[in-house]
Amino acid sequence: MRHGQTPSTGQRLPGRAPGLHLSDAGRDEAAAAAARVAELKRVDAVYTSPLERARETAGPIAAARKIKPTVDRGLLECDFGEWTGTELKKLMKLPEWRTVQGYPSGFRFPGGESFLEMQDRIVGAVGRLVDRHRGGVVVCVSHADPIKSVVAQAVGTPLDLFQRIVISTCSVSVVAYSPAGPLVLAVNSTGESLAELAPS
Repeated sequence: MRHGQTPSTGQRLPGRAPGLHLSDAGRDEAAAAAARVAELKRVDAVYTSPLERARETAGPIAAARKIKPTVDRGLLECDFGEWTGTELKKLMKLPEWRTVQGYPSGFRFPGGESFLEMQDRIVGAVGRLVDRHRGGVVVCVSHADPIKSVVAQAVGTPLDLFQRIVISTCSVSVVAYSPAGPLVLAVNSTGESLAELAPS
Protein backbone atom coordinates (compact mmCIF):
# COMPACT_ATOMS: atom_id res chain seq x y z
CA MET A 1 0.00 0.00 0.00
CA ARG A 2 1.15 3.50 -0.76
CA HIS A 3 0.96 6.05 2.05
CA GLY A 4 -1.82 8.61 2.14
CA GLN A 5 -1.81 12.14 0.78
CA THR A 6 0.49 14.80 2.19
CA PRO A 7 0.36 18.59 1.73
CA SER A 8 2.90 18.30 -1.12
CA THR A 9 1.61 15.20 -2.94
CA GLY A 10 1.80 15.81 -6.69
CA GLN A 11 3.67 19.09 -6.22
CA ARG A 12 7.14 18.20 -4.92
CA LEU A 13 9.49 15.22 -4.93
CA PRO A 14 9.71 14.71 -1.15
CA GLY A 15 11.98 11.68 -1.20
CA ARG A 16 13.44 10.80 2.17
CA ALA A 17 13.29 14.28 3.69
CA PRO A 18 12.02 13.99 7.27
CA GLY A 19 9.04 15.80 8.72
CA LEU A 20 6.46 15.26 5.99
CA HIS A 21 3.18 14.15 7.59
CA LEU A 22 -0.20 13.12 6.23
CA SER A 23 -2.68 15.85 5.39
CA ASP A 24 -6.26 15.69 6.69
CA ALA A 25 -7.22 13.98 3.43
CA GLY A 26 -4.37 11.53 3.88
CA ARG A 27 -5.52 10.63 7.39
CA ASP A 28 -9.00 10.00 6.00
CA GLU A 29 -7.47 7.78 3.30
CA ALA A 30 -5.51 5.84 5.91
CA ALA A 31 -8.65 5.26 7.97
CA ALA A 32 -10.51 4.01 4.89
CA ALA A 33 -7.58 1.75 4.00
CA ALA A 34 -7.60 0.33 7.52
CA ALA A 35 -11.29 -0.50 7.13
CA ARG A 36 -10.56 -2.32 3.87
CA VAL A 37 -7.73 -4.34 5.40
CA ALA A 38 -9.96 -5.15 8.40
CA GLU A 39 -12.19 -7.13 6.02
CA LEU A 40 -9.43 -9.68 5.39
CA LYS A 41 -9.68 -13.00 7.23
CA ARG A 42 -6.07 -12.77 8.35
CA VAL A 43 -3.16 -10.38 8.43
CA ASP A 44 0.03 -11.74 9.92
CA ALA A 45 2.12 -8.59 9.98
CA VAL A 46 2.20 -4.91 9.03
CA TYR A 47 5.49 -3.43 7.84
CA THR A 48 6.19 0.18 7.00
CA SER A 49 8.79 2.47 5.52
CA PRO A 50 10.40 4.53 8.31
CA LEU A 51 9.18 7.85 6.86
CA GLU A 52 6.46 9.62 8.83
CA ARG A 53 3.82 9.58 6.08
CA ALA A 54 4.14 5.80 5.75
CA ARG A 55 4.13 5.14 9.50
CA GLU A 56 1.05 7.36 9.92
CA THR A 57 -0.69 5.28 7.23
CA ALA A 58 0.38 1.96 8.73
CA GLY A 59 -0.74 2.94 12.24
CA PRO A 60 -4.53 2.71 11.72
CA ILE A 61 -4.11 -0.47 9.66
CA ALA A 62 -2.09 -2.17 12.38
CA ALA A 63 -4.45 -0.92 15.10
CA ALA A 64 -7.47 -2.35 13.25
CA ARG A 65 -5.74 -5.75 13.26
CA LYS A 66 -4.31 -5.36 16.79
CA ILE A 67 -0.80 -5.77 15.37
CA LYS A 68 2.23 -3.64 16.15
CA PRO A 69 3.66 -2.19 12.90
CA THR A 70 7.31 -2.96 12.16
CA VAL A 71 9.61 -0.48 10.43
CA ASP A 72 11.62 -1.97 7.56
CA ARG A 73 14.19 0.24 5.81
CA GLY A 74 13.90 -1.88 2.67
CA LEU A 75 10.50 -0.23 2.08
CA LEU A 76 11.98 3.29 1.98
CA GLU A 77 11.26 5.78 -0.77
CA CYS A 78 13.84 6.08 -3.54
CA ASP A 79 16.78 8.30 -2.56
CA PHE A 80 16.29 11.25 -4.92
CA GLY A 81 19.54 12.87 -3.78
CA GLU A 82 19.89 16.49 -4.89
CA TRP A 83 16.36 16.44 -6.35
CA THR A 84 14.78 15.88 -2.93
CA GLY A 85 12.16 18.51 -2.16
CA THR A 86 12.22 20.07 -5.64
CA GLU A 87 8.96 21.13 -7.28
CA LEU A 88 7.86 18.63 -9.90
CA LYS A 89 7.09 21.38 -12.43
CA LYS A 90 10.75 22.44 -12.27
CA LEU A 91 12.03 18.89 -12.61
CA MET A 92 9.81 18.26 -15.63
CA LYS A 93 11.67 21.03 -17.50
CA LEU A 94 15.06 19.32 -17.06
CA PRO A 95 16.43 17.28 -19.99
CA GLU A 96 17.03 14.41 -17.54
CA TRP A 97 13.29 14.11 -16.92
CA ARG A 98 12.87 12.41 -20.29
CA THR A 99 15.30 9.72 -19.13
CA VAL A 100 13.46 9.34 -15.82
CA GLN A 101 10.25 8.64 -17.74
CA GLY A 102 11.51 6.66 -20.73
CA TYR A 103 14.77 4.99 -19.68
CA PRO A 104 14.70 4.79 -15.88
CA SER A 105 17.03 1.77 -15.78
CA GLY A 106 19.76 4.08 -17.08
CA PHE A 107 19.23 6.88 -14.58
CA ARG A 108 20.75 7.69 -11.20
CA PHE A 109 19.46 10.65 -9.20
CA PRO A 110 22.33 13.12 -8.64
CA GLY A 111 23.78 12.24 -5.26
CA GLY A 112 21.15 9.53 -4.78
CA GLU A 113 19.97 6.11 -5.80
CA SER A 114 19.47 4.60 -9.24
CA PHE A 115 16.12 3.08 -10.16
CA LEU A 116 17.84 -0.32 -10.50
CA GLU A 117 19.21 -0.04 -6.96
CA MET A 118 15.78 0.97 -5.68
CA GLN A 119 14.14 -2.01 -7.38
CA ASP A 120 16.78 -4.44 -6.11
CA ARG A 121 16.35 -3.08 -2.58
CA ILE A 122 12.57 -3.28 -2.34
CA VAL A 123 12.21 -6.56 -4.27
CA GLY A 124 14.80 -8.02 -1.89
CA ALA A 125 12.92 -6.65 1.12
CA VAL A 126 9.61 -8.08 -0.10
CA GLY A 127 11.29 -11.44 -0.76
CA ARG A 128 12.69 -11.46 2.76
CA LEU A 129 9.25 -10.73 4.25
CA VAL A 130 7.63 -13.41 2.07
CA ASP A 131 10.15 -15.94 3.40
CA ARG A 132 9.51 -14.80 6.96
CA HIS A 133 5.72 -15.14 6.62
CA ARG A 134 5.45 -18.02 4.15
CA GLY A 135 1.77 -18.74 3.47
CA GLY A 136 0.67 -15.66 5.40
CA VAL A 137 -0.73 -12.24 4.57
CA VAL A 138 1.51 -9.23 5.01
CA VAL A 139 0.74 -5.52 4.56
CA CYS A 140 3.67 -3.33 3.50
CA VAL A 141 3.25 0.45 3.45
CA SER A 142 5.70 2.11 1.08
CA HIS A 143 5.92 4.72 -1.68
CA ALA A 144 4.84 5.05 -5.32
CA ASP A 145 8.07 4.30 -7.20
CA PRO A 146 9.14 1.37 -5.01
CA ILE A 147 5.66 -0.17 -5.29
CA LYS A 148 5.64 0.33 -9.06
CA SER A 149 8.98 -1.45 -9.28
CA VAL A 150 7.69 -4.42 -7.23
CA VAL A 151 4.61 -4.72 -9.45
CA ALA A 152 6.76 -4.49 -12.58
CA GLN A 153 9.04 -7.26 -11.32
CA ALA A 154 6.09 -9.45 -10.36
CA VAL A 155 4.49 -9.26 -13.81
CA GLY A 156 7.82 -9.48 -15.64
CA THR A 157 7.65 -5.94 -17.01
CA PRO A 158 11.01 -4.28 -17.71
CA LEU A 159 11.89 -1.45 -15.37
CA ASP A 160 11.97 0.87 -18.38
CA LEU A 161 8.19 0.45 -18.65
CA PHE A 162 7.38 0.81 -14.95
CA GLN A 163 6.35 4.47 -15.33
CA ARG A 164 3.23 3.18 -17.09
CA ILE A 165 1.99 1.81 -13.74
CA VAL A 166 -0.06 4.19 -11.59
CA ILE A 167 0.06 3.90 -7.79
CA SER A 168 -2.34 6.34 -6.13
CA THR A 169 -2.22 7.41 -2.50
CA CYS A 170 -3.50 4.67 -0.17
CA SER A 171 -4.05 2.35 -3.12
CA VAL A 172 -3.54 -1.37 -2.59
CA SER A 173 -1.56 -3.61 -4.91
CA VAL A 174 -1.69 -7.33 -4.12
CA VAL A 175 0.81 -9.99 -5.12
CA ALA A 176 0.50 -13.66 -4.14
CA TYR A 177 3.92 -15.31 -4.01
CA SER A 178 4.15 -19.06 -4.60
CA PRO A 179 6.84 -21.57 -5.59
CA ALA A 180 5.50 -21.28 -9.16
CA GLY A 181 6.08 -17.52 -9.16
CA PRO A 182 4.18 -14.35 -8.29
CA LEU A 183 0.53 -13.77 -9.17
CA VAL A 184 -0.61 -10.15 -9.35
CA LEU A 185 -4.16 -9.98 -7.95
CA ALA A 186 -4.65 -6.20 -7.89
CA VAL A 187 -2.84 -3.00 -8.85
CA ASN A 188 -3.75 0.49 -7.66
CA SER A 189 -6.98 -0.70 -6.01
CA THR A 190 -8.65 2.21 -4.26
CA GLY A 191 -12.19 1.19 -3.41
CA GLU A 192 -13.41 -2.33 -3.88
CA SER A 193 -13.35 -5.00 -1.19
CA LEU A 194 -10.10 -6.87 -0.67
CA ALA A 195 -11.83 -9.86 0.92
CA GLU A 196 -12.59 -11.57 -2.39
CA LEU A 197 -9.07 -11.40 -3.85
CA ALA A 198 -7.61 -14.85 -4.41
CA PRO A 199 -5.67 -16.68 -7.13
CA SER A 200 -8.03 -18.12 -9.75
